Amino acid sequence: MEKISYGGTFFFKVVFPGFWFAFLTVFLVVGLLHGVQRQPIFVIQPLLMMIFGYFLFRKLVWDLADEVRDGGGYLLVRKGSVERRVPLTDVMNVSMSQATSPRRLTLRLRTPGDFGDEITFIPRMKTFQLNPFARNAIAENLIRRVDAARLERRT
Repeated sequence: MEKISYGGTFFFKVVFPGFWFAFLTVFLVVGLLHGVQRQPIFVIQPLLMMIFGYFLFRKLVWDLADEVRDGGGYLLVRKGSVERRVPLTDVMNVSMSQATSPRRLTLRLRTPGDFGDEITFIPRMKTFQLNPFARNAIAENLIRRVDAARLERRT
């Protein structure tokens, strides 16, 4: 089974948010100890950035699957301790984000399962590309295979 998800998802889901909140907590504590009477912005700004970061991470990072493996006619998806086998015939749509970094691949499912009606992950890059608008080989392959599975299911 070939792994098609990026190996550094843990960094994006745990390490980077941890650094983000730790860094802002240090600024908040320093602002509370030394400058809240003279400059309340040193308390307000880290709090606003924490709130912004929480909603950003919740929307773009914490919903990512930890690992996705390609099993031919199905995908094996793991998110935390939950692992689910998703047949390609259950995938309704495959879409790739263009405006996020890292780029996210989203599988929209016909019937919701353990992960809801969408499974999102960071696809592995097969080759390095300078063009940010270039198509991802894994996404293109999945689109073709989902379409073929859909046509095969109808007949």
